[in-house]
Amino acid sequence: MAELIKNGVFLKNGREILTDCAVSKDEARKNTLAYGILSAHNVSGDESNLQIKFDALASHDITYVGIIQTARASGLKEFPIPYVLTNCHNSLCAVGGTINEDDHVFGLSAAKKYGGIYVPAHQAVIHSFMREMMSGCGKMILGSDSHTRYGALGTMAIGEGGPELVKQLLNKTYDVARPEVIAVYLTGAPRAGVGPQDVALELIGAVFESGFVKNKVLEFVGDGIANLPIEYRNGIDVMTTETTCLSSIWETDEETERYYINHGRPEDFKKLSVNGVAYYDGMVKIDLSKVECNIALPSHPSNVYSINELCQNADVILKEYGLLDKLGADGKIHCDQGVIAGCAGGTYDNLCAAADILKNGSIGNGAFALSAYPASQPVYMELIRNGFASELMASGVTLRTAFCGPCFGAGDVPSNGGLSIRHSTRNFPNREGSKPGQGQRASVALMDARSIAATAANGGILTPASSLNVNYTPSAYRFDDTVYKNRLYKGFGKADPDAELQFGPNIKDWPSMPALSDDLILRVASVITDAVTTTDELIPSGETSSYRSNPEALSEFTLSRKDPEYVGRAKAVRALNSDRSDAALNGFYAAVKAKGFASPENALIGSTVYAVKPGDGSAREQAASCQKVLGGMANIAKEYATKRYRSNLINWGMLPFTLDCDENALPFDNGDFIFVPGIKEAVRSGATSVKAYVGSAMKEITLNLPPLTDDERTIILCGCLINYYRDTM
Repeated sequence: MAELIKNGVFLKNGREILTDCAVSKDEARKNTLAYGILSAHNVSGDESNLQIKFDALASHDITYVGIIQTARASGLKEFPIPYVLTNCHNSLCAVGGTINEDDHVFGLSAAKKYGGIYVPAHQAVIHSFMREMMSGCGKMILGSDSHTRYGALGTMAIGEGGPELVKQLLNKTYDVARPEVIAVYLTGAPRAGVGPQDVALELIGAVFESGFVKNKVLEFVGDGIANLPIEYRNGIDVMTTETTCLSSIWETDEETERYYINHGRPEDFKKLSVNGVAYYDGMVKIDLSKVECNIALPSHPSNVYSINELCQNADVILKEYGLLDKLGADGKIHCDQGVIAGCAGGTYDNLCAAADILKNGSIGNGAFALSAYPASQPVYMELIRNGFASELMASGVTLRTAFCGPCFGAGDVPSNGGLSIRHSTRNFPNREGSKPGQGQRASVALMDARSIAATAANGGILTPASSLNVNYTPSAYRFDDTVYKNRLYKGFGKADPDAELQFGPNIKDWPSMPALSDDLILRVASVITDAVTTTDELIPSGETSSYRSNPEALSEFTLSRKDPEYVGRAKAVRALNSDRSDAALNGFYAAVKAKGFASPENALIGSTVYAVKPGDGSAREQAASCQKVLGGMANIAKEYATKRYRSNLINWGMLPFTLDCDENALPFDNGDFIFVPGIKEAVRSGATSVKAYVGSAMKEITLNLPPLTDDERTIILCGCLINYYRDTM
């Protein structure tokens, strides 16, 4: 069980917790690894308010088209730093006909025109490639995928929405207040059968609900690190996204150095260690020897139980999650499918361990199926050379190429009512590919590859790997980048301005977006009172990914699985700007004038969404941009789940309001008008709250607008990031 220390902690040499210290907190903060790396990349000259320039960028094929289109509209001439375009999300072309491959053709043409690095489909998942080829101790990498995490390799990486990458492409900065740093203090060594996902789920389960590490940096320290192989560390690290932290960083050692030597980049290693006394804003202590084989039940990685606890209390726990039908007459929990995939599951070590468990065995010829996706072609090749691939295949496992689909709902869809156990990153609703609107429902639980293999060996009956007596075969990984040399386009520094971008028929420009008016009229188009709203619920993943190069087409899916009437309501609000004959609108105009405000007809009209805590999960900018395409001008929330979602709202010119009000006593409902007078001046002047008036009764409320940077205020005033660059460059 993880122990949380919520007060500040002084730590000496990354090992000794001090109860008394003569060093000041401010001075000791400077000894954290995070402080040093952030400071080295900060160009603001202000230690508190950072302006970060990154060393490299990364995107995949459901984000890079929109990013390049935005940057192109804003004056892009050449990629100023290495920008990797991978093709690991829309690798399959079963949905949307040719449009996925059209995006890939566009990506290669953009790499040639602007000087990018292009990784063709099936070669590597984005984060595996970035670890293998682009990480480096002390570096910082920004990616348009929330699981951009390479901290175990000494690289501070951050996942954000696409507009933040656009800023870097246009030689601007990533602006953030210096984050607090939380120490993750590891001791002991994991027991046999306990894998990196088990440790990661232990961490997520301990911190998510309280928001203890939200928007902070996790710094991994302690003598337990030395007991973890490098891929084990990577497997824990990539899942830190699910804690809602901003980034992560680990101490590095000889094990880290071996990774860089093995990958032909010894110059990218540097020993990172906490020397002297460092101050942390809190600590999570984990004794690795006490971590059990865990499972995260639907539909969040924080719904964590030990597998033993679940099996012992199956009737009670499964009922709570609507999975009681998975409890067989034999009193055991029966799973329908297993998947080991992506940046979290598809590592060499995980697949070797699964092969050891299944060696000379079988997953059976019943309903249970298991598929595995090596995270890169070099990993796949080494599994073939060492015989682990054939061991897996002989047992009945289906081996596939590098693909992120099972992580976001575009691969290995189980049967209706099925329970899929996965070593992937998320188990949000519909990440298994089901369509509840059409009566198709399934569930995903997260587990480690070892326990998935143990369950497979037991015919689909849920089984912790720690209960098996397995001879795990040590097998050193030999990285071979021959396939990359033969297939990748490496164009950084070789931009060709005369190269033509290749546009498929689905690739569309962003529609024009209005600037903020002096006054604003909002009409509520959706009210969501769930405790947390994920980006998957704001804009679904899976099959909709094929339309992410077409803003208008994609916007049709906005909130489709949470509030199917939203799109129609939002379009109706958008139409009021061109046809103001609506009786309800004119009645509201009269109420505004009666309150003493002149000329409400000059106000821009936009829709708004209320959610208690929106934006958990993916970095996808489309969760915000689709609302803006439909005429959205604001979100109202009790709080925002992540910095990246709030940043996405701002970059698409939407006001990120908060409201101090219980969700059961909201002052508005769907269809209500809200008048926000003087909003343009309020944003310009840096006001942190504004008065607003609801409905014909003109009920006064206060909308909070927590501090914005100068650039953020200007972006909102301009209407979106594209307008900002068009107007200021």
